[in-house]
Amino acid sequence: MSELFSYRDAELHERQAQHTAREIWQQPRLWRQLHRELADSAAQWQPFLAPLLADPDVQIVLCGAGSSAFAGRAIAPWLREECGLDVAAYSTTDIVASPLQYLDPSRPTLLVSYGRSGNSPESVAAVELADQLLPRCSHLMLTCNPDGALARYAAGRTHVCSLVMPQGSHDQSFAMTSSFSCMTLATALLLGPLALNDSLRPLEQMAELCEQARIAWQPQVKSLANSGFKRMMCLGGSCFTGVAEEGALKMLELTAGRIATRFDSSLGLRHGPKFMIDQHTLVVMMLSAEPYGRRYDLDLWRELRHDGRAQEIVALSGLPGEGFTDLGSELDDIWLLFPYLMFLQMLAFETSLALGMTPDNPCPTGEVNRVVKGVDIYPFSAPLASHKNR
Repeated sequence: MSELFSYRDAELHERQAQHTAREIWQQPRLWRQLHRELADSAAQWQPFLAPLLADPDVQIVLCGAGSSAFAGRAIAPWLREECGLDVAAYSTTDIVASPLQYLDPSRPTLLVSYGRSGNSPESVAAVELADQLLPRCSHLMLTCNPDGALARYAAGRTHVCSLVMPQGSHDQSFAMTSSFSCMTLATALLLGPLALNDSLRPLEQMAELCEQARIAWQPQVKSLANSGFKRMMCLGGSCFTGVAEEGALKMLELTAGRIATRFDSSLGLRHGPKFMIDQHTLVVMMLSAEPYGRRYDLDLWRELRHDGRAQEIVALSGLPGEGFTDLGSELDDIWLLFPYLMFLQMLAFETSLALGMTPDNPCPTGEVNRVVKGVDIYPFSAPLASHKNR
């Protein structure tokens, strides 16, 4: 009988946890599969993306709702630094409510839309608004559901490229896990500075690292999950801030709000949010491998330990250090993003089980849904002239 995270299939089924466990566990395999599938489909996406990325005036907008928005927030800072691209990450829930505050009709735009199901009402509306308001707009759809509205939007449209993530990434659990990581990785591979072939080696190193870590971390994660913490603060700078936001949401979702969560950056924490840390708070820090940023992370690590207020502080690090949960790896931050993410997913999963909850559906009464419901989308009429022209 197979086991995932030391649980037998029958136990996971009984506790309504089998989908979440499998979807966290399977990620290294899906990442390798994603790389192969992008190589096989290069004739589809390379001619589409090449002229857009070569245009110095193009703005790239990464967008999605919920976790899908956090994927963009994680990858955008790295793309700006490594590729010199003008990249912004906005939530579709912001774009739909105030489209002209986020979409610039004067500039050519590549709208990168993320969606697990591809059916979130705001995500579909954001795409339609972009086509309504932007004279020069192209779309890259990164979705996990070949039958979703986003994936189907490409049919008959030459300004749209739709890429579906590997089979199995369309998570059946309430919480996004492998869907989030696959869409984030796809963005790094498609828009990042490395040719696809050159990215294979660090991807393989990262995947092997995660396969080892998902076993090595289990005792620590289970111990943390059973430690009785009532709050979690998730911290990281640069690309890790988006991962921190996603990690905080995973804990909030899988515990149905029983654990109060917040995220911030290492430097941002002191500006008020530090008040959240008390004797019932678990702090998870993601340390940068980049020497300059890492100095700020380490300053905060030392400060929090000196304060002695938190119930426990976990410092995830690629590099070794006293008291760190280290990976023994010199991978760059963009590749460390994925093992850090897996740790946070595992922690949320085990905490859900420790609280006696059902991770696959933590809200069986239906007030919060896997695919958002109850959103009315209203037609938008652009003003005749913007304030810039008055």
